[in-house]
Amino acid sequence: MQCISHISSLRKKKVSMGRIFYIIGKSASGKNYIYESLLAEKDLKLVQIILYTTRPMRSGEQNGRAYYFTDELKLAHLRLSGKLIEERVYDTVYGPWYYFTADEGQFRLNSQDYLGIGTLKSYEKIKEYFGEDKVCPLYIETEDSIRLKRAIQREEKQPEPKYAEMCRRYLADCEDFSEKKIQAAGIKYRFLNNGKLSQCLKEIKAYIWLQIAW
Repeated sequence: MQCISHISSLRKKKVSMGRIFYIIGKSASGKNYIYESLLAEKDLKLVQIILYTTRPMRSGEQNGRAYYFTDELKLAHLRLSGKLIEERVYDTVYGPWYYFTADEGQFRLNSQDYLGIGTLKSYEKIKEYFGEDKVCPLYIETEDSIRLKRAIQREEKQPEPKYAEMCRRYLADCEDFSEKKIQAAGIKYRFLNNGKLSQCLKEIKAYIWLQIAW
């Protein structure tokens, strides 16, 4: 494998063609930490795709950072305007929570590489909208026992822990990310996050460098 510095020089010489790197994984798989770490990697120059959601803001979250916190009226407006790329809804114990991606003029794939995060279904919609050659999936895989421990630890830190919703999401992921659906989505590579998160992140960075260089 070529060293990072050489790959970086190749990137400057290549014909500009942007890609969307899309992180996918079950809840508590570490995908949010990986997402934030990749955005902080200045040499990668990945532009953040900010999702919209109608769910309540969690402790420590900021509007416009990982999500735009909005309502169903905004979602309806995007549907009618033809700017909605994909949407998904979760029937939680607190009512329906929507997550969605919209194209309001922020995508410039002729000159920028982007980083997004979502589900298998949202990945397929993104791929359908932009074209398969423009979207690179980054599937994070973590053992279920490890995910459950992480999910509990994360929820314990919330001012008002929502354990019922955490359990619902954990069980729903088993169906949403079944092996059959993963294969149907065309996922070819998996990045294991069962041990040190730093190792998983290192492998993902190397993969992204190769993609943007070639």
